[in-house]
Amino acid sequence: MTQKLTESWAQKLFYGGSVLFLFLLLAMTFDTSLILGRRGEIGVPGLNFELVQVLTQGKFVWEKNNCVGCHTLVGEGAYFASELGNVYQRYEKNIKTIKEIIQHPPGNGMQWRRSMPQFDFTEQELDALVEFLKYSSEVKTANWPPHQEG
Repeated sequence: MTQKLTESWAQKLFYGGSVLFLFLLLAMTFDTSLILGRRGEIGVPGLNFELVQVLTQGKFVWEKNNCVGCHTLVGEGAYFASELGNVYQRYEKNIKTIKEIIQHPPGNGMQWRRSMPQFDFTEQELDALVEFLKYSSEVKTANWPPHQEG
């Protein structure tokens, strides 16, 4: 014995489902706001106009050279090369080492290994890119990505 769905039941199903999903949306929003509130301040304190300009230039260098085409930043991007959202911590906050690796990537010239293109960054572009990577590594990401190397 099969019953066809009547128009009245279809409306009840639609409105009931809409109310249910609206309730779920509100509950998840409330839960997220509680979690974020427990974490404390989101982002990096002390952001000023000069730093914003440098970060903007660093992000421009990142995008112009399509770094995300190979690397990931906070888990987003191509998984061809290493994660750069935590590069500042991995190299123990040594800006000089990070600049050296960008200018002279290890393993370049080895035929069996993937290699990073040689970029001819100006000193200002290099400083801005490193500052952008430093800032990215200080953003609170709830320990994402889970692996140190990305």
